[in-house]
Amino acid sequence: MKNFEVLNFKNKMMQTNKKRVALVTGANTGVGFQIAKALIKNNYTVFVGARNLENGINAASQLGNNAIAVELDVTKQKTISAAFEKIQKQFGKLDLLVNNAGISHAGKPGRTVEEVVASNRPSIASLDETRTVWETNVFGVVAVIQAFIPLLKNAEQARIVNVSSGMGSLTLNLNPEFPYRFGFDVVYGASKTALNAVTVAFAIELENYNIKVNAVSPSYTATALNNFQGTDTVEEGAKEPIRVALDESGVTGQFTGPNQEVYPW
Repeated sequence: MKNFEVLNFKNKMMQTNKKRVALVTGANTGVGFQIAKALIKNNYTVFVGARNLENGINAASQLGNNAIAVELDVTKQKTISAAFEKIQKQFGKLDLLVNNAGISHAGKPGRTVEEVVASNRPSIASLDETRTVWETNVFGVVAVIQAFIPLLKNAEQARIVNVSSGMGSLTLNLNPEFPYRFGFDVVYGASKTALNAVTVAFAIELENYNIKVNAVSPSYTATALNNFQGTDTVEEGAKEPIRVALDESGVTGQFTGPNQEVYPW
């Protein structure tokens, strides 16, 4: 390779390394899509994770040239590994991982929030449904983080953002005045509590590698998660997750909600 070709290659590699790269799971719709959109506006290259690749491709086409669709089902290690290899090959690092993919139940689709809450009461909740929800909301997050730690370590200021819920706060749910405590269950609510614990565990381990790990709750947003019964639009609901995703201040081990409120674990 001639000298000018070597120089050109090195310049391209330097430019690639300077680009900020993010992966957002469940990014083809809802809050995840809004996060991806905001990151792209802030000069990130965003891998749009989607269980269905076609849905990911459609979302990426809406987001523009800096969006790359990637098949990623957090409950399937094969797709996690393939996504890792794709990002490793193209960029060799990951600046930001947003674990947004989540489900609220695994029962009959189209049910109202009230119907889901009634069926998920701790005394009668289906263990099969509980396991299915936890596979996505808890174990899937652990699997994705474990897989991408090598690429996060290659970034200068890597961050992990876990999209949780105020429903996961034990302190809030023990307060009789908390308006959503009636819905705390062993299926969805407790899965978010477990996710918060996972967040703290990774924050403690990864602080030695300068990788920041935080949890964030959207507002009560109208998405498929609640059969579109939420009170806020996805644009409104995604504001705090977007803020946390873009935050490069160095904060770690924090749990926040709408209007930057710091939630108790």
